[in-house]
Amino acid sequence: MNSKRIMAVDYGFKRLGIAITDSLRIIATPFKTIKSNKSLTKNASNVVNLARNNNVSTIVLGLPINMDGSSGYMVKIIYSFIKKINIISNINTDVIDERLTTFQTKHILNEIGISKTKYKKNKDQVAAAIILRTYLDKNL
Repeated sequence: MNSKRIMAVDYGFKRLGIAITDSLRIIATPFKTIKSNKSLTKNASNVVNLARNNNVSTIVLGLPINMDGSSGYMVKIIYSFIKKINIISNINTDVIDERLTTFQTKHILNEIGISKTKYKKNKDQVAAAIILRTYLDKNL
């Protein structure tokens, strides 16, 4: 049994939402929100350090594919970010389609009655947890 965790990143220009599994890779938990830096290299370094400090073997990034299946500008950014991670670490990386993640995040946080202040603080890491749960369901 692999005791290494999997981490998901919901990449944004303002914030990076982070979610992480337990060591059994069963539970996807919202973990942290990191303020995004304009530098992909600095963002990659922050994510890699977080992954190393939390026994992570795989970093999964949500791929923001358009509803019609096409790739936009942000998909290029995600792949550039993955290249930066791969340059500075040997941590595995993977991507998963994150269409409708924003909608699911809003629905979940509205269902539990979270305030607007807490919503803004938690939405990115909840989106990352949805990305991670989707990845676990499809790959493990």
